[in-house]
Amino acid sequence: MTPEEFFAGSPLGLAVLARVSELLQDVDDVRIRASVSQVAFSRRRGFAYLWCPGRYLHRPTAEVVLSVVLGRRDTSPRWKEVVHPAPAHWMHHLEVHAPQDIDDEVAGWVRAAAAEAGAPA
Repeated sequence: MTPEEFFAGSPLGLAVLARVSELLQDVDDVRIRASVSQVAFSRRRGFAYLWCPGRYLHRPTAEVVLSVVLGRRDTSPRWKEVVHPAPAHWMHHLEVHAPQDIDDEVAGWVRAAAAEAGAPA
């Protein structure tokens, strides 16, 4: 499955995918892969994920979520949820309601996550 196929029927999902991809166009060695559950952006490890909560939740409050892995907890009130799945990683979940939600602040988080993920060996 391609990332575009993952978001088939979701104009918002396609727009967010295009915007996040554009933010990363000058970052070396970014891989984008789709699975049945998400679109993953990775370098040495995964650092950002796009997914559709409506596929998993009965009453989703957003069509698309961007999840960003950082080595620290970011305290922005924009995050829907922040979890700490591993000692060195914090997963930040941002509900996306419009392509404009992927603004300069979000771009900074995504680029920082990409830098922390490092280039593949």
